[in-house]
Amino acid sequence: MSLYKQWTDMVIDYVKHKGEDAFWKEYSSIEEKVYTKILASHKNVMTSSINEIAKEFDTTPEFIMGFVDGINESLEEPVDIENIDGDTKIEFKIDFEKLYFNMLDAKADYLYNLPQWEGIFSPEKRKEIQRAWRDSKTIVNNNKIGRNDPCPCGSGKKYKKCCGK
Repeated sequence: MSLYKQWTDMVIDYVKHKGEDAFWKEYSSIEEKVYTKILASHKNVMTSSINEIAKEFDTTPEFIMGFVDGINESLEEPVDIENIDGDTKIEFKIDFEKLYFNMLDAKADYLYNLPQWEGIFSPEKRKEIQRAWRDSKTIVNNNKIGRNDPCPCGSGKKYKKCCGK
């Protein structure tokens, strides 16, 4: 069984027996510690295995697999999470702008508010990324229907006399 499958099965079992709040409390605590280390030494590319990271942070390889799953989209070269095991060396070359953006997207304020970000991005740069994230969530409808335009439902009536009532 792959480590990724063990991770997903563990999450289901953990939530079933201890509850979702307990899972997020433990997982976010581990995640915060790992990110604190990575962000503090952002100029160095961390290369490590899941088992080594789990040992360093006194947790299970499954929890670290969850961390790798979470950071994978922010890596310059994503790893094939389905086919790695605990001893596979992973090079964590991180696109920090993308990571910050993804943390905003995940609503992980405990991560994007870490003080270590101050050594990576200026407050202005973080605001710029936040603006880009907000803009990516804004939907703009450019095809506004006028009152006297034909109704888009296909009735042949004017919009104001049909669906625009």
